[in-house]
Amino acid sequence: MSSSKILLSDISSRPSWMTSWERLKHKELHWLTEVVAEMMGVFLYVYAGLGATAAFVVGTIVGNDGIGSLYTVGFAYAIGVVFAISLCAATSGGHFNPAVTISSVIYRDFPKRKAVRYIIAQVLAGYITCLIVYVQWKDLLVDAEKILIEKGLYDSMMFSSSGPAGVFGLYVAPGTNLARVLMNEFVTDFLIGLVIWGTLDPTNQMVPPAAAPWLVGMSYALAVWGYSPTAIAANTARDVGGRLMVITIWGLKASGGRYAAIAALTNIPATIFAATVYELFLGSATRTLTPHHIDFLRAHKQYYEDNKLAPYGYLEALNPRCGQSELFGSDIGIGEKVRDSRIETVSEA
Repeated sequence: MSSSKILLSDISSRPSWMTSWERLKHKELHWLTEVVAEMMGVFLYVYAGLGATAAFVVGTIVGNDGIGSLYTVGFAYAIGVVFAISLCAATSGGHFNPAVTISSVIYRDFPKRKAVRYIIAQVLAGYITCLIVYVQWKDLLVDAEKILIEKGLYDSMMFSSSGPAGVFGLYVAPGTNLARVLMNEFVTDFLIGLVIWGTLDPTNQMVPPAAAPWLVGMSYALAVWGYSPTAIAANTARDVGGRLMVITIWGLKASGGRYAAIAALTNIPATIFAATVYELFLGSATRTLTPHHIDFLRAHKQYYEDNKLAPYGYLEALNPRCGQSELFGSDIGIGEKVRDSRIETVSEA
């Protein structure tokens, strides 16, 4: 059965100003839509996680433990990640993390200039989101500060994971062994990176594109539930954005000391290492793409072609001059071709 291309504009009328904006967006401002998508993705997951964290921290200080817990924080971050990937990844690719962007430059031929824009947008979005949540929670945060002062706990708790500043900035307790904190951060970030890279693999038969947001979200939840008590940052955009925000509000005393470098940077080599391990041992260039990924990539390739945008990574590999046009442009049943090729391979073996 032959298939035809159907655009949203074919089935839904749009205001004239939207049509004009679409032309401008695709010809001159596509970079801006990608940057906005990255910022919105960071906003979604950071906003979700910070709200739950604020409830947990403030609730504990004022003696109302029922309004938050480590479980609600992990679950909130997971749902925020699901929202971010589901709503924004189709536009920007869904990095939302400088470590993912840098790994994509290394292994997915992601353009370096675009990577710089993405990283700036991600950190800026983390900073702005923290400021927004601070304004929303300011009255309760100030009340929590007053309680700490009254109890004589301000100096010991204010700039810790249990204090108001700890809602936004990440801290470790005084005297904590930073070597173990570094190990905790690296191994946990490695796990998250491995999950992310596995969901990005278009030959991974176990993970259709629609499952990726949930798997990545649950990896973040696992990190919060199991390893945040030791100290976990997991994302440079979230950490650096939050740290700049607490410095803006409370000054350099909120910077976090030597731990700040561990929180901001460790996830980058951990994610690169995870991508390397996946590429070397778990992935394979000789595996066939899944039918779900073929449809997913074909739709993205068509979008880039229709709007005369420069493809990169997998999309660039789908260029007809690379010999892949038949696979992605044919109207023949893709699933049947893949099954037949597998049968032939088994027979030959």
